Amino acid sequence: MKQFLLITIILISCRLTANAQELYTLKKCLEIGLEQNYSIRIVHNEERISSNNVTPGNAGYLPTVDLSGGFSGSIYDYNYDYKDGTSGKESGVNSETANAGINLNWTLFDGFGIQANYSKLKELEQMGKINSRLSVEGLVANIAAEYYNLIRQRIRLRNLNSAVTLSKERLRIVEERYIIGSMSRLDLQQAKVDFNADSSQLLKQFEAVNASQIKLNELMGLDSVNRRVRVSDTVPLNTTMLNEADLWQKIIDNNASFLASQKNKTISELDYKRILSRNYPYLRLNAGYGYTSNWYDIGNTDLQKRLGLNYGVTVGFTIFDGMNRKREQKNARIQIENSELRVQEMELALRADLSNLWMAYRNNLDLWNLEKENLVVAQENYEIAIERYKLGDLSGIELREAQNNLLGAEERRSIAEYNTKLCEISLMQLSGQILTYLDN
Repeated sequence: MKQFLLITIILISCRLTANAQELYTLKKCLEIGLEQNYSIRIVHNEERISSNNVTPGNAGYLPTVDLSGGFSGSIYDYNYDYKDGTSGKESGVNSETANAGINLNWTLFDGFGIQANYSKLKELEQMGKINSRLSVEGLVANIAAEYYNLIRQRIRLRNLNSAVTLSKERLRIVEERYIIGSMSRLDLQQAKVDFNADSSQLLKQFEAVNASQIKLNELMGLDSVNRRVRVSDTVPLNTTMLNEADLWQKIIDNNASFLASQKNKTISELDYKRILSRNYPYLRLNAGYGYTSNWYDIGNTDLQKRLGLNYGVTVGFTIFDGMNRKREQKNARIQIENSELRVQEMELALRADLSNLWMAYRNNLDLWNLEKENLVVAQENYEIAIERYKLGDLSGIELREAQNNLLGAEERRSIAEYNTKLCEISLMQLSGQILTYLDN
């Protein structure tokens, strides 16, 4: 009995705590998670990096301008041998040079490689957005699944609490009848064993509820993973919004993984264009404006100064590079072929995923409807059994069987409901519609 009192106190405490808390809807949990989850914040920063990289300068359109300056000097000893046979010597002869200038280098044409680079940077920016979307959709799916798992675990907690209450009522009846001698000690012991077994399951279920709560808090990025969050007490199932043909069309149009595979194919084609640009000549411009001073210890000039502009144009063409261009072009064409095969492979995998998930969704939905009807029958059977047990027309074993059938029916209905919701979440994620949960 002490065990039952302990469980009752815990349940009352949890209920009072939950009543004092603000209700966390799925939408609110998703909004918190998208704002605070560390993985999402990291992937958003990576998206910003890919966006920052899309500049004409990074692609090579713009020139580079360098400002430089320097100073150098030398000290030498000179020995002279003249043609008339005489010689001379000078020691410690110093010469110094100082310079400063600005230089410009600009590739005007490189066979359209710059254009290919710029297009690739734009595609990588789009890929960064797709990767962010993949992460966001994954987080939304995980939070939704864990949110409904927490609801399921709490429903199971209530069911097990009801089972403990029923076992306690049976134990009370047996104890009263044992006192007046209408039941044996074996009946009393069996009733205690069943009550303790139900109490043990209830205590274990507290652990499952706590683990689910911690997982949900972690996904939301809450500062305290042990925070108690009050969630809804039902798992809503929308049985009218899903259509297999419509889902497949949305998968082709919106699935982030499929879009990413198509982007990879485009990037492979741009890499091939960049390699082809090496088949063309290149044109480069260079110019500079600078000042130079030279100091001499010997000779007719003590100081020489130069200030002015220098410029030049370079035209070049790689005639032979060890057959590397040809090799790289072959490899690039193979990469394009592979990327096309990956697109086809992804499409086939998505078709398989849709077929499996759709079958599981319809099957679990049928099971859910069946178990709802079965639960009504199991409830009626138990009510009849408890009344007969009170009248002495039913044994404790038969009552226990009716109680287990009721608990099993409740558990199967809850599992079918949760599995149906999981299939719905997966179908929404697969078709790129998972973010609609933010609108509910």
